[in-house]
Amino acid sequence: MIEDFHQLNPYSLEKAEKSRMLTEELKELTRFHRERCPEYANFLETVGYDETKVTAPADIPFFPVRLFKEFDLLSIGREEVFKTMTSSGTTGQRVSKIFVDQKTAMLQQKVMLRILGDFWGKGRLPMLVVDTPAVLKDRKSFTARGAAILGLQFAAWEMVFVLNDDMTLNVDKLREFTEKYQGKRFVIFGFTFLVWQHFYRELLRLNQSFDLSEAFLMTGGGWKKLESEAVSQEEFKRRLRETCGIRHFLDHYGMVEQTGTIYAECECGHLHASIYSDVIIRDHRDFFPLPAGKRGIIQVVSILPRSYPGHSLLTEDEGVILGEDDCPCGRKGKYIQILGRMKSAELRGCSDTYGAEFR
Repeated sequence: MIEDFHQLNPYSLEKAEKSRMLTEELKELTRFHRERCPEYANFLETVGYDETKVTAPADIPFFPVRLFKEFDLLSIGREEVFKTMTSSGTTGQRVSKIFVDQKTAMLQQKVMLRILGDFWGKGRLPMLVVDTPAVLKDRKSFTARGAAILGLQFAAWEMVFVLNDDMTLNVDKLREFTEKYQGKRFVIFGFTFLVWQHFYRELLRLNQSFDLSEAFLMTGGGWKKLESEAVSQEEFKRRLRETCGIRHFLDHYGMVEQTGTIYAECECGHLHASIYSDVIIRDHRDFFPLPAGKRGIIQVVSILPRSYPGHSLLTEDEGVILGEDDCPCGRKGKYIQILGRMKSAELRGCSDTYGAEFR
């Protein structure tokens, strides 16, 4: 059914129709992975999965995301693995390993383009990356940072890395890029702490100023590290607006276990689920779904994972559903707020884990 989704705008389905389409696709994916991944089949048997009782995405068993750290989970043969991605983690932490074949990689890229196109337009744009090209050194194995950048390469017709290998700001590259695209739309991408520490602060230190008023600043993760320094999202935006004139902010929530599925920030500051995904908030005491406005553990479902059983995951993050089908931006679907990591969970976000080691 994936082609049916591609025929639609990524934020066009209202609650009932989206639930119907997602449920059918998720049921099919559950059958697919049960037949091909022995560990997942054992999991379904353990939880007593009965497909006849599935009437909504919330009825698909949630697979704890931590299990990707314990097992190599594949629904393809080893010889079909196109690339391997690992989650973020500080030194000594175990990381998730996600095995992707070419079909899944292409699907992830296509959906990422469709989602981002709804925010900055369908055409590819030049992209300034606040990171070092070293994160893409191994073309078959990527960290979460590298995987995110690789996925965005297909949304950019030129990609320029603005940090040197030692994470210092390359001001000459920044100046050349901004002069080349003066007055034109472009994208700046970077994990939040890297943008704050190695871009914004470095510009202040060097007393440099650039006109970035036409840029879309796309960030992700790292708010825990910034909040520990008393920098809120609002303060972050205010500083970047004052220093660089940035007006368009596009934060997002996502994870390497569901690469390509992102919850992107609209003009109202809300993170939106597209037609390819959904969010269920569960009570930490009994794991029952919670209504909008109630804080709980985030479960994410996605129709993209084909090479591994990552289509319904219980994360280690807390969040709240703010509303559904009624955001002032006009996009349909649920919109959410991420409240942070669960207290007992490891520090894991790309930007947070880097920040934990940055002293």
